[in-house]
Amino acid sequence: MSVSVSQRGTQGASKVSILRVDAGGPRAVEDKVAVEEPLEIQLSYAKRGIRVVKSVSVTMRTPGSDRELAAGFLHTEGIVSNASAFESWESPATNVLRAVLREDIEVDLRSMERNFYMTSSCGVCGKTSLEALRVTGRISLDPARPLWDGARITSLPATLRADQLVFEETGGLHAAGLFAADGSLITTREDVGRHNAVDKLVGSQLLEGHRDLGGCLLMVSGRASFELVQKAVMAGIPVLAAVGAPSSLAVDLARQFGATLLGFVGNGRFNIYSGAQRVVLLADPAS
Repeated sequence: MSVSVSQRGTQGASKVSILRVDAGGPRAVEDKVAVEEPLEIQLSYAKRGIRVVKSVSVTMRTPGSDRELAAGFLHTEGIVSNASAFESWESPATNVLRAVLREDIEVDLRSMERNFYMTSSCGVCGKTSLEALRVTGRISLDPARPLWDGARITSLPATLRADQLVFEETGGLHAAGLFAADGSLITTREDVGRHNAVDKLVGSQLLEGHRDLGGCLLMVSGRASFELVQKAVMAGIPVLAAVGAPSSLAVDLARQFGATLLGFVGNGRFNIYSGAQRVVLLADPAS
């Protein structure tokens, strides 16, 4: 598994002095908390022969895997389609990362109408309009791939939880895990924000040259929001599973694009909100 040392190690957690209160009374102890810092993502691209630098997002994130985060964000927003679009990366200031695109890459930022600042958990609140968030529809998901055994699906949260190294220290991070159809964990990313964790995961695969994710399942540790369904679809991942509930917009978008959306996964059960044809069940619930 490809793991960023900076993200999965010391940068992800910070030691703080606290006062712990329990049955034995108050006492001073040292605790670990998840690190949260801003990251400004900038884009450098050519427009009519002139190099333009534009800030496209400021997000609160857990430091580490910042290039993956930026690459995944730009990919799931429809700005870049593969790793070859990136010419280089620059860091002009602390907590600022600039993606420099090749001169021949055409950039259309109209689909990215959003407020300049978005929090790590805002979901669609950073968008200026719902229509600006709608994916283009250029992604086509195979309606019959991949097939997932229902019993195997229920085991995924435990596998993901076991690989949440920084969560183990802090209890304060979301996780996104990419699974192969045989149930094996491909990679995991953690962050204070659900969508940041997904962007880091998608970006890791993009930068490693894994363009076809059509046989994979994306598992998230929290709820399934509209934005997470959008990111899964834009990455070509046909199955999104969450330990929590989906929103109504998440269900609508999954059905619109033929994605499989699973919620409340774990403890021997899950709900199918869309794309049931990709899940193999031992018993027919209609029988």
